[in-house]
Amino acid sequence: MIPRYTRPEMGRLWDPERRFAVWLDVELLACEAWEKLGKVPKGTAGRIGRRLAKSPPLDPARIEAIEKEVKHDVIAFLTHVAERAGSEARWLHLGMTSSDVLDTGLGVLMGEAAELMLRGVDDVLAVLKRQARRFARTPMIGRTHGI
Repeated sequence: MIPRYTRPEMGRLWDPERRFAVWLDVELLACEAWEKLGKVPKGTAGRIGRRLAKSPPLDPARIEAIEKEVKHDVIAFLTHVAERAGSEARWLHLGMTSSDVLDTGLGVLMGEAAELMLRGVDDVLAVLKRQARRFARTPMIGRTHGI
């Protein structure tokens, strides 16, 4: 996004760091679902999440470097997660396609962006309401329909 045309809050939503955090949430939630079905050992998603919480944030530059080697964005992301999370990361992405992660992540980010925009609309409506009340009795010249 071009910073001068973007509100900071909106720009942060679309930063690579945020995108990868959302992808990680999608992967961990899918892993939890597999746990409930008995296909993944209980507590795996929690252990991965705790391990990642103790490590530095995911590094977009590292993911980009891996992607240059493997030529695949989600594989690069998962490889970097495995570097940080260890061997249990093998349970991530089970039964999923890249589109499952990308599309779900995009939907989450679009929802967050919509919420941000709607808050802006609410602010504008509040100002318009105040101005309409303030100037409700202001005389004005009519210019159409013979008024």
